[in-house]
Amino acid sequence: MSMLTGASILVTGGTGSFGKAFLREVLDNHDPRRIVVFSRDELKQFEVRAQFGDDPRLRWFIGDVRDRRRLERAMHGVDYVVHAAALKQVDTAEYNPFEYIATNVTGSQNVVEAAIDAGVKKVVALSTDKASSPINLYGATKLCADRLFVSANNYAAAYETRFCVVRYGNVMGSRGSVVPKFKALAAEGKSLPITDKRMTRFWITLPQAVQFVLDSFEMMEGGELYVPRIPSMKVVDLAEAIAPGAAQHEVGIRPGEKLHEEMIAPDDSRRTVRLGDRYVVMPYVGGWGYETPADGEPVADGFAYQSDTNDQWLSVEDIRELLELS
Repeated sequence: MSMLTGASILVTGGTGSFGKAFLREVLDNHDPRRIVVFSRDELKQFEVRAQFGDDPRLRWFIGDVRDRRRLERAMHGVDYVVHAAALKQVDTAEYNPFEYIATNVTGSQNVVEAAIDAGVKKVVALSTDKASSPINLYGATKLCADRLFVSANNYAAAYETRFCVVRYGNVMGSRGSVVPKFKALAAEGKSLPITDKRMTRFWITLPQAVQFVLDSFEMMEGGELYVPRIPSMKVVDLAEAIAPGAAQHEVGIRPGEKLHEEMIAPDDSRRTVRLGDRYVVMPYVGGWGYETPADGEPVADGFAYQSDTNDQWLSVEDIRELLELS
C-alpha cells in the first residue's frame, strides 16, 4: 500500500506540467482521500478540472504562494505537500528580479511556515539543475529555496513536519520545452535554431519525474537533496531526433544560459553519497538528528555531476523513442 493511500495531499503549482502528471498518477494508482490543487490561475484550473472530469477527490484552491494566510487555509488537514510552484523563465527573471524573489524565495518560506503550523507530515520541494552554481537570477532564487527547505528541518525539529528537495534537469514534454517549438518549425520546413551546437542537457520524462518524487516521499527522513541519475543528451541530437536531416543554425547562448548544466557542484561532493538510482546531497547542518544513509556510497572528492561529463547518454534513436512515448 502506498503511503499516499487515504492521505490528503496539496500540490502548489498543481496546474503545471508536473502537477497534472502527478495528479493523474496519484489518482489512478494511489487512492488518496483528497488532493488540493493550489495555483493562482483560474483559467488553468478550469482547463485542468475539465481534464479530470470533476473527480470528487480533487479540491481547487485559487491562491498564490506569496500569500501565507491562504496557504495556511489550504493546508488545513493536509498530510503531504509537493511544492512545484515557481517562476521559471531565465530571461524574464533578469528583467523582473523582485517578482522572482517574491515567488521563489519568499513564497518558499511561506510554504515552510504554513506546513509546520498546519502539522503537515512531509514536504517535497521541486528544484532545478540551474540551482547548482547558479549564474542567473532564477537559479539563484531556486538555490535559496533549496536551502530554505533543507534548513526548515531545524525549525521543525520539535514538530512532525519534515522537508526534502528534489533536483532534476529538463523535463521532456513539459510546458516551455523546446520540443514543441522544434516540431512546429520542422513541420513548416524551417531551419531549427540551436543556441550552441556544443550544448548538452540532462533529460528526464514526466513519468520519471513523478515517480522520483513519489519514491522520495517514501524514503526521506528530512534534509536530503535528492538528485536522480539520469542521462544527458546533445541539443543537436534532439533536433535530429525531431526532424531528421533538417537544417540547423546557431543563434548563440541567451543571457543567463549555461553551455552545460550541473546538478551537483564539486564543492558539494564531500557531503554527497550515491544511493541506488540517485545521489543524496546531505545538509550542512543536521541539528534535527539527520544521519547519513547507511547504504550510501560516498562519491569521489571533487566529483561534479554535469551534463557534459555524465556517464549516461541518449542517442538520437533513444531520444526519438522517448518522444514517441511522451
